[in-house]
Amino acid sequence: MTLQESWQSPIAPGLSWYQATVGPRPAYPKLDGSRRADVAIIGGGYTGLQAACNLAKAGVDVALIDANRFGDGASGRNGGQLGTGQRSWPEELEAKIGYERSKALFDLAEYAKRYLLDFATEHNIDIDFMPGQMNVTHKRSYKRDYVENAEIAAKRYGYPHVSFMDQAETQERLGSKFYLYGVRDVGTGHIHPLKLLIGLARVAKAAGASIFEMTPAKAIRQSGGKTLIETESGTITADRVLIACNGYIGNLEPVTASHVMPIRSFIGATEPLEKFPDVLPGGEAVADSRFVVRYFRKSKDGRLLFGGREAYTSDNPRDITQHIRRQIAEIYPALGDVAITHAWGGSVGITMPRQPFVREVMPGVTSIGGYSGHGVMLSNYCGKLYAKTVLGNADDLALFKALNIPPFPGGARMRAPLLFLALSWFALRDRF
Repeated sequence: MTLQESWQSPIAPGLSWYQATVGPRPAYPKLDGSRRADVAIIGGGYTGLQAACNLAKAGVDVALIDANRFGDGASGRNGGQLGTGQRSWPEELEAKIGYERSKALFDLAEYAKRYLLDFATEHNIDIDFMPGQMNVTHKRSYKRDYVENAEIAAKRYGYPHVSFMDQAETQERLGSKFYLYGVRDVGTGHIHPLKLLIGLARVAKAAGASIFEMTPAKAIRQSGGKTLIETESGTITADRVLIACNGYIGNLEPVTASHVMPIRSFIGATEPLEKFPDVLPGGEAVADSRFVVRYFRKSKDGRLLFGGREAYTSDNPRDITQHIRRQIAEIYPALGDVAITHAWGGSVGITMPRQPFVREVMPGVTSIGGYSGHGVMLSNYCGKLYAKTVLGNADDLALFKALNIPPFPGGARMRAPLLFLALSWFALRDRF
């Protein structure tokens, strides 16, 4: 095992297949001493690095710190699915906030998708893009919802790339009889998330951003109209600050912590499936209709990358492989004994309504996160939109700022127990 493969993130369990396939990851320095900046950013995932990149390109003095290595958080360990629209289907959002706002959010997500793919192309980042995604259900009662979703996407939202799949098509495209119906989206796809993250950090550095790894923020305070970020090795004093910690906010900033809850999700990578050509023969990514979502796809070398979480597992189960294998075998019984070469986990930042949290939490301090499992393209675009706002352009983040994102009930002490009970309830409901 190479040094690269053996690096163990201190904030997430397991060694990821992504990490094993990128070669040596570039290392960036720790912050050494105090400094000033126009904009300081806490968090070196997609949101923070995109903001830093776009600000630096415009000549803004920007300093970014991350508590760990870039890619140790969700941006480097996620399922890699781009999706379409927001976390909820557009018709679900429309029922809550009206057509005009729902359509605007849908269009924003399409801009985000295009931006991500164009960014990778422009900067020669090979992200292993593969086209296609399917959303599927194991409940017969959901058939009408799936039929209508395809119709609504085309007729009301100008998105003709979604088609309904009946039972025969669903099971043929999956290579499994577990799911009954679905929709197939040929206007999106899936990527290698860590390759994108590594490329993004490279571009941000080349643009002139000062980026630092292994530099935890210890506290945020304000004095004399400035915001001060205290670290072990110095203080960053900035005019404006972006908090982009998502599910790793901890106790750094209480407003964000009360609105964005981390939950663990786990992924396993099998050996290449040459002996099982019927499994996802079209190469699409898949997400199911469970509240506790199962998501899976094939890599470019033919592995099944399978992710999910059972609510009754511990925060970091002792054996992630066993946890993942059980779920794979439920959908693909023939893969019950297939070798799982890598298994890993990480934290997903969720909000109560499963919509992003974007808010000014202190004067001049904006927090962005809570993408709720739909963050690959939204987080990249939110970073860009934050930079546009700082540069004095139209506040495109206003669509997210206007969303009603309530705090989790119960305060800091009760959030985790209440979430555990809620996830257990939904996991039980998902089975029936």
